[in-house]
Amino acid sequence: MLDERTLRISVVISCRNEIRHIRAFLESLFRQEIEGMEMEVLVADGMSADGTRMVLNEFERKFSALRVIDNPEKIAATGLNRGIREAQGEIILRMDVHTIYAEDYVRACIEVLQETNADNVGGPALTQADGYVAEAIAHAFHAPFAVGGAKFRDPHYEGPASTVPYGCWRKSTLECTGLFDARLVRGQDDELNFRIVSSGGTVWQSPRIVSWYQPRSSLSALFQQFFQNGFWKVAAIRKHGRPASRRNLVPGLCLLIGILLPLFGVSASVCGSDSWRNIFLAAWIALVVLYCIASFTSAFLVAKREGWKYFPFLPIVFATYQLSYAAGFILALLYRPAARDQMSPLPKVISTIPR
Repeated sequence: MLDERTLRISVVISCRNEIRHIRAFLESLFRQEIEGMEMEVLVADGMSADGTRMVLNEFERKFSALRVIDNPEKIAATGLNRGIREAQGEIILRMDVHTIYAEDYVRACIEVLQETNADNVGGPALTQADGYVAEAIAHAFHAPFAVGGAKFRDPHYEGPASTVPYGCWRKSTLECTGLFDARLVRGQDDELNFRIVSSGGTVWQSPRIVSWYQPRSSLSALFQQFFQNGFWKVAAIRKHGRPASRRNLVPGLCLLIGILLPLFGVSASVCGSDSWRNIFLAAWIALVVLYCIASFTSAFLVAKREGWKYFPFLPIVFATYQLSYAAGFILALLYRPAARDQMSPLPKVISTIPR
């Protein structure tokens, strides 16, 4: 149950060039059941040039609760931070344009936040896709082999989690913990949740909080997304001196071993050591065979549940998820984006988070 008094809540969104998704998103947002709440909506637009701003202005004229602000840096974190700083609500919800929300999404977030007294709450990452390739990508999104075993990919899990999609916080929590790290182009939400948990706070996932993420609809778009995810994950690890989870290291480590083994084999052959060449070659073949077995076994399990038509394409989708993330991760180990490192320091993390 919500408090009897009227709650003031602020929804913050950062977007750029989202003409394909913005209208459906805004329609789902303004269908929210907000009885007993006062809701303002702050959309930080990254100087869109594809018609997104026209749709935003149309809805701004129609709904007085909506306010569009500029995000000239064109980075999600800077837009979200602008929205949070200007927000008047005591509770902040982040939403994403690539997602459609159940009509009780906002209400469920507030109720779970109050019931659990957690520092951040969210729901599982459910997916909604249209078309064969997009559907295969969506099914792989929930496969532990493809993307790891994060709890937010389990639609039935309820309890403490390392991270949740989007988020719902008391504004005082964000003011104390610090806002999104503007030096991270991707992974800002994971890094913020890492700070919350490291400070002794609680991130809580509840299946009562329902939304449907729309994954990328092509392999090229998926590759670009997860390459960036892997690249910017290293920046977060550098910042804190450790990964949020060991599974963050697995794709990059496997790819690195897969590259080094044949190189070692060639070096051994050049040095005239046939025995070492054969050892490295056998290890590389064993790694490839084990990967193929794991990939096709996972594809079999997913196709058995979702439809056999996806079986031949799923191993390709798995490889796209994993290789793109691993390639970005390895490149980031070799390259530190100097322009981002010159930005101002992050807010100090406070060990005690108000509830």
